[in-house]
Amino acid sequence: MFGIGGGELIFIMFIVLMLFGSDKIPEIARTMGKAMAQLKNATNDIKSEIQKGAEANGFDTKSLSDFRGNITSEINKAKENLLGDTSQFNDITGNITSEINKAKDNLLADTTAPIETAKEVIEDITGPIKRQV
Repeated sequence: MFGIGGGELIFIMFIVLMLFGSDKIPEIARTMGKAMAQLKNATNDIKSEIQKGAEANGFDTKSLSDFRGNITSEINKAKENLLGDTSQFNDITGNITSEINKAKDNLLADTTAPIETAKEVIEDITGPIKRQV
């Protein structure tokens, strides 16, 4: 339930009990229940008003679901036409990936040699590092 474990729920209930006391908790629960019922009734009233308005204008749920199905099929057709043969796309992405890997390898090879020579020069200048005790 919302990612809350049993121990956490008990802790929350303990905090609520400490804040409001045992005599106020049933009253709070009753008030919350009434508010939830009013919210549910308001939602149902809005749904029924929307359905009545749609039916008065000649829309019904069956025609809307058929319309949605037609739209979905047209979108799928357009997607298939747009994508077409995906093997060409896969070949292009494979070529791009291999070129990127080659460039990365070349870059690493070009930078490794100067770094090694810089290390050698620093070691020649400073000499071995001695630890002080």
